[in-house]
Order: sequence, then C-alpha cells, then structure tokens
Amino acid sequence: MNSVIEKEKKLNLALTKLKNLNLKNPDIKKNIEDLDIQKNQLEIEKQELEEKYKSLEKDYNNLSKKLDDLQNKEEIEQMKQIEFSEKIDELNQETDTLLNEIDKWQT
Repeated sequence: MNSVIEKEKKLNLALTKLKNLNLKNPDIKKNIEDLDIQKNQLEIEKQELEEKYKSLEKDYNNLSKKLDDLQNKEEIEQMKQIEFSEKIDELNQETDTLLNEIDKWQT
C-alpha cells in the first residue's frame, strides 16, 4: 500500500516539475502524457487495493466473531460437562450410601 502511495507522490512531483518545463520539446510532452497515464493507472490500482483491503478486513472481523462465538460455546459445553460429572459423583456417593444402608439392614 505504501509503495503505491510513494509512487503516486513521486509521479505527482515529476508531473509538477515537468509542467514547469518548456513544453516546446515534443519528447517532454510525450513523457508528461506517459507519466499522467501511469499516475491514473496507479490511482486505479490503489483504489482496487483499498477495496480488497476493506473486504479482507470485513472477512477478518466476521471470522473473529465466529471464533469468539465458538469459544463461548466451548466454554459453555465445558461447564455443562463439569456439572454433569459433579452430578454423577453425587449419584455415586448416594449409591454408596444406599448400599451401605442395605448392608446394615441385611446383617
């Protein structure tokens, strides 16, 4: 991006200097026209690059949001899994207690 801007600045400077020259020489006139064409082409390329950058930035933002959403879902799933494990542990403890009580009643 910077190289395009730098090229544009150099071309603008060159065009300014050339405009101040004596334009009676046909080669100088041709060079000015060529530089002007190059400047226009660079401006077109710059605009295309800016549009591509905006598109990439938009894609990046969308992907970042999706990643955040996925991470949040993963955290929620991990919390659910922890809760489930705790419930299973509680049930195991209750089962052990019940088995102990059954053993007491049987003896």
